[in-house]
Amino acid sequence: MGRLRQKGKAGAAKAYVTRSAAVKKLQCSLADFRRLCILKGIFPREPRHRKRANKGSSAPTSFYYAKDIAYLAHEPVLKKLREHKAFAKKLSRALGRGEWSSAKSLEENRPVYTLDHIIKERYPTFVDAVRDIDDALCIIFLFASLPSSAKVSPSLVENCARLAAEWQLFVMHTNSLQKVFLSIKGIYYQAEVFDQTVTWLIPYQFTQSIPTDVDVRVMLTFLELYQTLLGFVFFKLYTDAGLVYPPPLDAKKDETGAGVGAFSLQEAKRIDSAPARKVKEVEIDGKRVSSKDVRQTIKSISATTGDGDVEMPDTEDVTPNDAAEEDFVQQPSTSNPQETSSLHTLKTLASLPQSGSSKLFAPYTFWLSRETSRPVFEFIVRSFGGRIGWPSTSGSGSPFDETDESITHVIIDRPVVEKPDETEEERERKRRRKHIQPQWVVDCINAGRILLEENYTQGKTLPPHLSPFEGRDDAYDPTLGLIAEDIGMDEDEESEVEDAIEPEETDEEERPEVAALKAAATAEDATALRAAELEAEAAGVDFGTFEKKAKSARKKVKAAEAQPLPEGEEDMNKMMMSNKQRKLYARMKYGEKKRTEEREDLQEKRKKIEKEKKRQAKS
Repeated sequence: MGRLRQKGKAGAAKAYVTRSAAVKKLQCSLADFRRLCILKGIFPREPRHRKRANKGSSAPTSFYYAKDIAYLAHEPVLKKLREHKAFAKKLSRALGRGEWSSAKSLEENRPVYTLDHIIKERYPTFVDAVRDIDDALCIIFLFASLPSSAKVSPSLVENCARLAAEWQLFVMHTNSLQKVFLSIKGIYYQAEVFDQTVTWLIPYQFTQSIPTDVDVRVMLTFLELYQTLLGFVFFKLYTDAGLVYPPPLDAKKDETGAGVGAFSLQEAKRIDSAPARKVKEVEIDGKRVSSKDVRQTIKSISATTGDGDVEMPDTEDVTPNDAAEEDFVQQPSTSNPQETSSLHTLKTLASLPQSGSSKLFAPYTFWLSRETSRPVFEFIVRSFGGRIGWPSTSGSGSPFDETDESITHVIIDRPVVEKPDETEEERERKRRRKHIQPQWVVDCINAGRILLEENYTQGKTLPPHLSPFEGRDDAYDPTLGLIAEDIGMDEDEESEVEDAIEPEETDEEERPEVAALKAAATAEDATALRAAELEAEAAGVDFGTFEKKAKSARKKVKAAEAQPLPEGEEDMNKMMMSNKQRKLYARMKYGEKKRTEEREDLQEKRKKIEKEKKRQAKS
């Protein structure tokens, strides 16, 4: 006969623990329990049967895994928190009795805990840590922009600003920035670090304030963990890049508002402390040949002909420095002796030129007007290889002044104003430079190429700034209206399009332009669409006309494919669903209908604007 199961001592009642029971078991306060859960990554769980987990009670409460609470019971930070509680009692007692020497001694021996072991536990590998620094960077940049107060100390804000500057310096040094988006919340950045996509948000440079409904203590606990995490990550990143960490700070430049320019990147001195490798030797025809001889012989092959004999050098002629050089050399190809086959090594791969987008602004030199945000565009332009300068009112550290002849673009965000006392030299300099609005820089980065400056010149209405991050396929895209808008299409064009997408074809011979139009309407990828464009071009159809007709044809095909199911068939399909599936299907249909109405509303607004522009152009 098996063991009898007692109520409340098996199953869900044993696997879950309520919050009050967990605090009682750990013998700590509720605030310390919250801090421990944040630091260790433990969060409430939802049991499948709440009443069974709560031993028959239906009172609302939070549940935790019993194993997680047992794991917290052996945490060194919990021991330090208990010691701090005892320290606070002793200190208050000494101050109340006027025992100043005892109070001073207690203050000097205040218990302090570290989070290094928690970082090692939560992130076993470095890639795991890099993958999880998105939230850490967001909080670091947030606190770096906050003013100091009773809750946020000045040293904390200063440390966050230092970490933020160190991250920006590394991104600029490695040219790893990929995307930028100017949103209402702030500026979104995305970079590729160790093959991991890192996205973070930086608030705009306005006066920030802490809302009253935000629990700052919880955010400070997260900040405490993230500061330690970023310290580990930045040290590894800088060390792998051969840089000194932390980067030295110039106090004078920092006081004059140099920002990121107050830090200087220095290469670390490599100390060869590793023991010398054992040299392997073999005996060939009575002559001893070492691995150093083999490496030296491989290097000498490149200087010889393809069919020439190569002699082994003497061991005395090989210098010790040759042992460290293990570069592969180009060998003549056996099929084509005129060509050499190259084998890439890690060193040669590192020296290869990077992709064009990482050095997008390398040929250009920018000048910032005083109304533009200097920290934002200094970071963006330098991350893509460009040079940038700014006036002294925006801070010190500008590498050149406004009269520099190498300036190609001026980032300006104010309306056009003609100066009455402008000299001829200033006019000539203004004509040579291109005055563009700040959005041009961000749109070039997201597009991966240099865009035309005519749409972004000073005083012009800017094109829509779209998010470069992935969105829904059925979302409204305002750029489609800019490429080809089917407003004012002639009746003969509409009838030709309808004939092109009609499934039944009456003519025995199909016209080439109509066939190309049908192929473009049903194209599933870019290759098929390109083939349809070439076919239309061969038939003598203008590209603009083809684009308009193809877009209208695609719209009609999509509308035909999106025809809803018959009412009876849809009801029968719903009958086969469970209650949960039926509710989920209803929510999905509601969301789809809402998004469709929103997209159609925006398209109608777009059409009205385009018609108004067309009417004004004709008049």
